[in-house]
This record gives sequence, C-alpha cells and structure tokens, in this order.
Amino acid sequence: MEFLQEWGYIGLFLGAFMAATVVPFSSDILLVGILLAGGDPVLSFFSATAGNWLGGLSSYGLGRLGKWEWIEKWFRVSKETLQKQKARIDKYGAWIALLTWLPFVGDVFAIGLGFYKLNFPKCALFMLIGKGARFAFWIALFYLKECLQGGDIRFF
Repeated sequence: MEFLQEWGYIGLFLGAFMAATVVPFSSDILLVGILLAGGDPVLSFFSATAGNWLGGLSSYGLGRLGKWEWIEKWFRVSKETLQKQKARIDKYGAWIALLTWLPFVGDVFAIGLGFYKLNFPKCALFMLIGKGARFAFWIALFYLKECLQGGDIRFF
C-alpha cells in the first residue's frame, strides 16, 4: 500500500479502483494516508471517488457479462435460487447501488446489479452518490479529528 501512497493521487485512484473490484483492499486507509501526508482534501476526494466509482462500474460490467447457465453449472446455484435473488434485487432496484461502498458485500451488490441487468444510468448515479458520500464522510471525520486535537475549530 505504501507504493500507492508514494504515487499520490494516481495511487489513490488506482487503489480505490482496485478496492471496488473483487480485490480485497482498503481505499479508506489510502485516503487517510494521503491526508496525513498533507494531501489536498478536494483532490483526494475526487481521486478516491472516481477510482472507486469506476471500479464499481467495472464490477457491474463483469456481472452484466454473466449468464444464468454459467452460475447454475459452475457454482451449482439453482434457477429457483437465482429467481429469488432477482426478486430481492428487483424489490429495491437501483437503490442497492448506494450500498456498493460497503466492504465485502458491496462488490457482490455491484456484480448482482449488472448480472440482473438493472438500469445502468440509475445504478451508476446511485453508486457515485454512495461512494462519494463515503469518502466525504472520511475526509470530514479526518478534519474534525484534526480540529479537535488542535483545539482550533474553524468552519470557514
């Protein structure tokens, strides 16, 4: 992870991209590392969000390429199980994309949204909102902690 931090915002982008795929990786740690090193919070936000969003979209695309027959054959999942999962995904629709930032299950959600071919523009928008909110939260938390430790709380 250190070599990605040495790459600055490009490393943050690449790390966030990888973290949004099936690669087990923490983009949050990279983000905080960049901020600790004095990185710009706005550039950090956009680098992390863009990388994580594009990684999530690639997982969606990977799911979109999937076929029911493959899942049944290779993973031994019955058609009935797939139909039940589709019904659950259809119940919440593209709103599930807001949760693709979650560790472990977020990647599964992104792949599932693509596999069941939910509306791409809606999924992409909700995914962007969810992932952006996650990084905005971490940046706000980082600066709140910094302000509280320094005793200097200025909002403007």
